[in-house]
Amino acid sequence: MSVESAFQHFLLAFSGLIAIVNPIGGSLIFAQVAAGFSHLERVELSRRIGVYASMIMLGALWAGTPILNFFGVSLAALRIAGGLVVMSSAWTQLNRPEAREARKQAEASGSRDRKGPETSPERRADTPPAALTDIAFFPLTLPFTTGPGTIAVAITLGASRPEPFADRLGFYCGISLAALGVALIVALVYGAADRVVALIGPARARVLGRLFAFLLLCVGTQILLTGLRDAFPAFSR
Repeated sequence: MSVESAFQHFLLAFSGLIAIVNPIGGSLIFAQVAAGFSHLERVELSRRIGVYASMIMLGALWAGTPILNFFGVSLAALRIAGGLVVMSSAWTQLNRPEAREARKQAEASGSRDRKGPETSPERRADTPPAALTDIAFFPLTLPFTTGPGTIAVAITLGASRPEPFADRLGFYCGISLAALGVALIVALVYGAADRVVALIGPARARVLGRLFAFLLLCVGTQILLTGLRDAFPAFSR
């Protein structure tokens, strides 16, 4: 296994996943949704979200491409379609971040309904672990943190695996570490969401979101170019 190759795959996957997940932007909404919980409960909730997010991303990275190949979708077609999907998502984030924020807010609002009408910290101090587990996966992990866009990006990144079988160990190690790294950042940033809100604020978070979106656009373009080279090898000479 080439360490350099694994590191390159890690950088590509990490940049794509961190851009689509956008933990900083998500933490601003998470802080509002979890305002009724105690600090320890928010930390526990963020830890569970991180674990669930890692499972979703790893599952899409590892199993997404084989499943689509089973249905007869070629690797080149998957890369081309996935690159277009990633570019479309990045373009929307780049030009209309307010629309994405509104959608995220709507996705996370379901957790408020499931917590019940009482949201004071004193009444939330004895929240049972089962209730945290319930809202941690849905809707706070899926679809709020790792929704369809993240899954599409993860499947597309998994489709960029190298053809030589000997090179795949470094590839899967790199992208797996990237997914785990993004999940860890989600858990840490969500756990400190109140501090993130005080430090950054919505305006700066939106600027960072646009930078992430541009990075994601570059990742999608690279994946699309790889798919085009696979589908039309004569044009890559």
